[in-house]
Amino acid sequence: MTLIHDEPFGPLYLRPVQAPCPNCPCCSERLCQKGANSVMQCHGHVGDSATVAHVSACPCSAETTRGTHAWRLAQIRVVKHATQQPLPKAAEYVLRALAGGESFQDPTGELPGLRARRYADGSEDAWRITQLGRRYLFALEEPRYTSAVHVNSVDVKTRTAQVVVLGWHMEREVTVLADLLAQVTTVELAELPGLYLEAKVNLGAADPDDLVLTRIQVPAPITEDYVAVRPLWLRDGGAR
Repeated sequence: MTLIHDEPFGPLYLRPVQAPCPNCPCCSERLCQKGANSVMQCHGHVGDSATVAHVSACPCSAETTRGTHAWRLAQIRVVKHATQQPLPKAAEYVLRALAGGESFQDPTGELPGLRARRYADGSEDAWRITQLGRRYLFALEEPRYTSAVHVNSVDVKTRTAQVVVLGWHMEREVTVLADLLAQVTTVELAELPGLYLEAKVNLGAADPDDLVLTRIQVPAPITEDYVAVRPLWLRDGGAR
């Protein structure tokens, strides 16, 4: 702890300098850990506008960085958009042209809207599709099925849950945002483990991080036949 004794009202205590993040030049390691585990990202955890501007482009918590909370939430947002309220055909045409590197006309002015949704960026003749734009196009064609979901565990500190999507794999765990499950079930995070849910899921995904759960709900009623399909470790009396 640093002491400054020339303060007229007594010593001023300053926080120790935080260790810099090894993965970015703008934040402390602690801030990046907090930002990566929050949909608010790094800039949502600082107070003054100058610092917000300095850390606003931090890659450690960005929605374009795989595995961050912001990334997981962005995947859900894009998939829900594609499957529940898709773009007008004119906007989809422009996005597909960008994806294929084709020349196109934009008479209805779709590009600013695509940029606002972060599906495209650039300006004038330098427009390009983003990762989210490609994810949107993929979600338009990706089959989705209803699957039972079992909540194995919750990390309250990182606000994530480990679940088993039974229609995808009977043992492999999938990381999801625990707060989304809590909103559906109206229980505290610590009460989520052991619950069964239902969700629409892209069961063809190869990587567990690529599974996107939407339309999550508590199945009603939960019958004996329903819970008979359960993660393999539960069949053995809970030993893992």
